[in-house]
Amino acid sequence: MAEYDYDVLVIGAGPGGYVAAIRAAQLGLRTACVEARETLGGTCLNVGCIPSKALLHASELYAEATGGHLAKFGVDIQGVTLNLDQMHAEKAKAVGELTGGIEYLFKKNKVTWLKGKAAFKDHTTVTVGDQTVTARDIVIATGSSVTPLPGVEIDQKIIVDSTGALALPKVPEHLVVIGGGVIGLELGSVWKRLGAKVTVVEYVDQILPGFDGEVRRESAKLFKKQGFELMTSTKVTGVTVDGATATVSIEPAAGGEGKTLTTDAVLVAIGRKPNIDGLNLEAAGVKLTDRGQVGIDHDFRTNVDGIWAIGDVAPGLMLAHKAEDEGVAVAENIAGQTGIVNHDVIPSVVYTMPEIAGVGLTEEAAKEKAGEIKVGKFPFAANSRAKTNRDTDGFVKIIADAKSDRVLGVWIISSLAGTMIAQAAQAMEFGATSEDIAYTCHAHPTHAEAMKEAAMAVQGKPIHI
Repeated sequence: MAEYDYDVLVIGAGPGGYVAAIRAAQLGLRTACVEARETLGGTCLNVGCIPSKALLHASELYAEATGGHLAKFGVDIQGVTLNLDQMHAEKAKAVGELTGGIEYLFKKNKVTWLKGKAAFKDHTTVTVGDQTVTARDIVIATGSSVTPLPGVEIDQKIIVDSTGALALPKVPEHLVVIGGGVIGLELGSVWKRLGAKVTVVEYVDQILPGFDGEVRRESAKLFKKQGFELMTSTKVTGVTVDGATATVSIEPAAGGEGKTLTTDAVLVAIGRKPNIDGLNLEAAGVKLTDRGQVGIDHDFRTNVDGIWAIGDVAPGLMLAHKAEDEGVAVAENIAGQTGIVNHDVIPSVVYTMPEIAGVGLTEEAAKEKAGEIKVGKFPFAANSRAKTNRDTDGFVKIIADAKSDRVLGVWIISSLAGTMIAQAAQAMEFGATSEDIAYTCHAHPTHAEAMKEAAMAVQGKPIHI
């Protein structure tokens, strides 16, 4: 039997990679993880999910203090000022605590951190900086990076990507966000709450591509109510910078007369692409899909025996929690166990205010796939806790198969949507019907009662509307 330096070598220490490495080590496999950053955690912990949520939370607190929302509850605040440097410092502190926590977990589980960039020499050999290591099984977990907009150069000063948008040293007068997806709306929300004028330019006819149609329409109404300018069915044809000013050229997506937007900050957020540059996958014989991702089977195997791939670099939703689940599953598969991820039940969340969350099929996809469906909705305007909190935007929507009553999809707009969607995901994982949810007792008064009422509405018998 061939001797290897490691049983498992994981390339990338993002949410998928570090979880795969820890789980593999827990299963008794000699494990190493390659990461070129100075800190572990990948894009998500360093310049993505975590710092963006820190700024979202901080900006929500600022908006509550300055927008008069607290005054109706008898909390009258005067003279509120913004300390953006402190906001950034607290964000950095949270990031440091979490990335340091992963380093601790690596030491605890005896995972070796190989610092540097990885490149294949063959299907079992990888170079990392100036060293060469071999492994019986190799997991590609290199994640994704920002998709560039042709002809638009990111300078991280005036024209920024998501990383630059997390570190702006001052609040822009006017922020133009190119892309009406999750990242653009979240980061746009941060700077809108802190005082910027925000214009979102989206190529297709609605924001949030891939989400349920009704949710997309309602979300657009709420963003406009908050003061966002949404320019859908609009194409960006170029961006020029002159000193501290950028000029964004736009025109109708279907063609027509163009115009320009003058701004002091532009965020390019049109999507993400898999990180495969420099890996030298050809040397290992690993094949890519037509979309440039690493091709895998149901068990995360590539076309090369002993090489696996998970997370954003592989097909599927580009979400940290999807990558984490795949990290556990791939380690268990490598160890000879059965690792499974149900890709039909992966929740998605937009962490704006209110939050927007969904799991399973949209109403449009459910009609196409299942044919006859039933839909139940319940508005938070009729939920006692939401009413008490003056937090009544949004609704819960449950889509069920008309014959079996099995839940096919759940969509929520609410301040607590990201937390509430977990119940829906777990119910769907167990094959629940809408009746199962409807006859499960929910605590009163809670926002979660809206889930129960929406399930009752599938049967045409909600109580409180």
